[in-house]
Amino acid sequence: MVKSGKKTVFLAGLLVLLAGLCTACGDKKESSDNLEGSLSDIMASLYANAELDEGFRESLDSYETVEITDDLESYILGTDAITYTEGVVSMPMMSSMAYQCVLLRVDEADVESAKQLLKDNADPDKWVCVSAETTLIESRGNVIFFIMSGKDEAYAMNTAFQNL
Repeated sequence: MVKSGKKTVFLAGLLVLLAGLCTACGDKKESSDNLEGSLSDIMASLYANAELDEGFRESLDSYETVEITDDLESYILGTDAITYTEGVVSMPMMSSMAYQCVLLRVDEADVESAKQLLKDNADPDKWVCVSAETTLIESRGNVIFFIMSGKDEAYAMNTAFQNL
């Protein structure tokens, strides 16, 4: 009788353990580093959280975040060969400063090739009379961050992007 009781307790414990494992597997969500929300909202969050100097922050009133259209694509990205589902650029409407900050949402399988295309085609000298000091291209999940600007602004915005 003692052996039979131990077997019953063992089997009951085993069933509880298996049920717990099955439930845990069913509730398991795929971990993803994809950023949620519109790219315009993400860009606004970057500006709100970046440690930018006061002079640059004051100049943001003359910056606009717009959707990347076919007309802007080659100028902003340096190429029209990147396939993306959403793209925005933030840049001053009129300024003597070389600056653009881009967010692209691409298929996860295309992130590395899109980043390489940006690296190969980025032109930090595309502005009249000024050049971008720094070019950074990073990604989080399926969102690519691409900035050409002064070093301080580029790294401040990149840190804000990585902290999202």
